[in-house]
Formats: sequence, C-alpha cells, structure tokens
Amino acid sequence: MPRFTREHLFHIRPVGSLVEETHESGHELKRAVGPVSLTALGVGAIVGTGIFVVVGEGLARAGPAVILSFVLAAVVCMFSALSYAELASSIPVAGSAYTYAYATLGEVVAWVIGWDLILEYGVSVAAIAVGWGANLNAFLETTFGVALPEKLTTSLEDGGINLPAVIIVLAITFLLIRGVKETATLNNIMVFVKLAVLGLFIVLAFSAFNADNLRPFAPQGNGGVLAAAAVIFFAYIGFDAVATGSEEAKNPKRDLPVAIIGSLVICTIIYILVSIGAVGTLPAEQLAESEAPLSEALEEGAGLPWAASLTAFGALVAITSVLLVILYGQTRIFFAMARDGLVPEKWADVNPRTGTPVKLTIGFGIFAALVAALVPLGAIVEMVNIGTLFAFVLVNIGVMVLRRTRPDMPRPFKVPIPYIWCSIGIILCIYLSLGLPWATYIRFVVWLAVGLVIYLLYGYSHSRLRHHYANVPDLPDIEADAPETPSPEAR
Repeated sequence: MPRFTREHLFHIRPVGSLVEETHESGHELKRAVGPVSLTALGVGAIVGTGIFVVVGEGLARAGPAVILSFVLAAVVCMFSALSYAELASSIPVAGSAYTYAYATLGEVVAWVIGWDLILEYGVSVAAIAVGWGANLNAFLETTFGVALPEKLTTSLEDGGINLPAVIIVLAITFLLIRGVKETATLNNIMVFVKLAVLGLFIVLAFSAFNADNLRPFAPQGNGGVLAAAAVIFFAYIGFDAVATGSEEAKNPKRDLPVAIIGSLVICTIIYILVSIGAVGTLPAEQLAESEAPLSEALEEGAGLPWAASLTAFGALVAITSVLLVILYGQTRIFFAMARDGLVPEKWADVNPRTGTPVKLTIGFGIFAALVAALVPLGAIVEMVNIGTLFAFVLVNIGVMVLRRTRPDMPRPFKVPIPYIWCSIGIILCIYLSLGLPWATYIRFVVWLAVGLVIYLLYGYSHSRLRHHYANVPDLPDIEADAPETPSPEAR
C-alpha cells in the first residue's frame, strides 16, 4: 500500500513536463485544426439540445422570464470563459480543466476535476442523444406523419429504451475514430446548417410575435429565473470543449482564446433572440410541455407546419454536431489522464493511421450509448450542470494560483484584473449552483467519492509524476513552443 503524504498528493506538474509528453511517440495527436474550425467546434458544441430541447425545461421553471435566465447563464459563462482562454493559450495541452488543475493545484485536485469532467462530458453526451431522439420523432411526425413507437424512444423509467439515442452515439463514435480533420470538416458543415435554420426560426417567430404571451413575465419570481438558469446553463456547455483540442490546434496560443470567447458570444446572441421569439409565439406553459418546443412554436403558434419540419431537421443537425464535439472532448480529457498514468496508460495509445485514441473512443461511445438508452433527460441535465460549475470554479482558482506562482510565464491571452474577475466568476458559479436540487448534490458527492477511492487505489501509485518525473518540484518550466529534452527516466 503506497504511503500517502500531503506533499505527494498535491504535487504540481510544471507546464514543461506536460508539454513534453505531447511529443511522445505513440501518444502524439495530429495538429490539423485552424481558428475557423476551432470556433465552429465551440459553436457546434454549444448550439444544440440546450436551445432546441432544454429551453422547455427552463420555461417550466421561469415562464417567459426564461429570457433573463439565458442572460444570467451567459454572464456566468463569460467570466469562466476568459479564464479558460488564458490557461488554454498558456498550457496548450489536451485535458482542459484537468490539465490546468495539474499545473496549478496538484495531482489529487487534477484527478478530482478529471473525474468530474468524465461525468460532465460523458453524461452530457447521453443527455444530448436523448434530445436527438425526441427531435427525430418530431421531424418524422411533422414531415411524414409517422412516429417511432414510444417504447423505442423513452427511458427505462418510462418502460422503454431510447434506441435512436443509442444509434446516433455509436455513429458519432465511428466518425471520431476516422480522424480529427474529418471530424472538423463535417462539424463545419453542420454548424452552417443549424445557424441558417435558427436564423430562419428567428425571422418567422418574430413575424408571429404576440406580446400577450409574455404575461405574466416571471410567474415564479427571481427564484424561478435562478432555477431556470441553473438548468439552462446546460445550453452553454461546450465552449470549454474547445480547450480539449489544444494539442490538435495548429496555433493554440492565438487561436484558442479567439475560438473560446468568439463561440460563446455568437451563441449568446442567438439564444437570446431565439428565446424571445419562442415565448412570443406560444404561451410558456404550452411550450414547457413539448419535447421539441421550437418546432411546436412554429407549427402551433405561427401556423407554419413546413417551418416546423425544417426546424426539427435543424435540431437534428444541431444536436448531431454537439454530440460530435462533446464526445470528442470527453475522449481527449481521458486521453490526458491515461497518458499521465492516473488510469491505465494503454488507453492513451494513438492509432498511427488515424491519429486518434481508438480504444478510448469506442469505450466511451458504448458507455454514453447505454446511459442515453436507460436514463431520463431531467436527471442527466442536472448532473451535467453541477459537474460543469465545479470545473469552472477550479479553472478560475487555477488562473489566480498560476498568476501568483508563475507571474513570469508567457500568457498570450490574459484575464483582466484576474483576482477580481476570477473571484466574481467563482461567486456566480456558486450562486447558480444554488438553483439545483439537493438530490443532485448527493449524487455528485457520491460520484467524487468513488473517484477518489479509484485514485488512491490505482492512480496515485501508477502516476507518471512519481515514476517518470521523480524530481518534479525541481524541474525547470519551459515555454509551450519549445519543449525540453526528456529526462533519462522519461526515456
């Protein structure tokens, strides 16, 4: 049994040793993604289930004031987005918040956030797939007048199994195995299609706008706005997925901050316009009961069945691109953890032909497909949100810690007045988390406890930090674009 000490548990990995690993034979990802594709990855990850499906969950809690809930969730995300942008440009290594925690707060904290991200990304893939199945039914019904049997589109709790969700997850898994360049190209096409469909929805919805549908504006008061924002926050998850592609970006120092912030701004504008248009066409109570609220808004509120069919098709495309990017991000985070030895290192093996971690991708694809088939949407969304908020808190802390411990480290992008900005970001994340039910907290704590046991039994003793970088506290740090020669132990 290894001897656990505070010093070892909180060992910090210098940026130099993290970057060094990205050039290892067998663990090297291909740099093939430019700034436009990176931004499209962000938009592709954000615009999807949140606006096409989860908006109904928000309407049930806040009524027409869901518009304010979208604004509140966006503000919370913007504070954390700048922190992600600084760390992504300074530490261009796969792993996102997991890697940033390793470089700032120590190994045990990095493990906790990595385990948390497995929950966030893996379960969110399942939630998105459930939304995809609902929109597939809406598309078939509005376009062809047919629908899949209820037993094939509902969760185990409702006496069924969500077969469409399983099929789409497995299809996306196959595509991700092909390579990141092919993935990015297809995502660019899907992003263009879904933005065009949402633009059409905004125009048509505003043409049938009825101000009476906005009354009463906030039937549940401020508490309803907060509760809705805590759920709608799910709609903004995705900009952090851009950071998981750090090792596959051609120029990460310049392109990652632009993609992270740019994708969030674009999506916030779209969300606010779409939410205003939706609540202006039909009463909030009616939209809240629909599994595909935007399609219903055009079909029932605007009286445009053909537009409803088009919106349902746009939702399918949108949600497919979100699945693509989020599952991609999931595999890259776990890839970084495996390369660091905290989980079996063989899972980080990269296929030399495709340049992707094939075994890892297949494993997570099967896991997400099973969750999507069996678990209801509401419980999934709440678990994803608390995991994401927790990750955002640690990323904000990481920026402040690194500013103090490494003030001289090159930072292509900097958070303005970091100690104030990041503190506000932390406070807003905590505030938003108060809108989640206690049952979600209990599930989250149980998940983290299970992860901590796995780390103590396996990750601690197998970590590369102890086997390959025995003198890690004394390693000199280096710039990301000039990796040092591996130590004798690393060779």
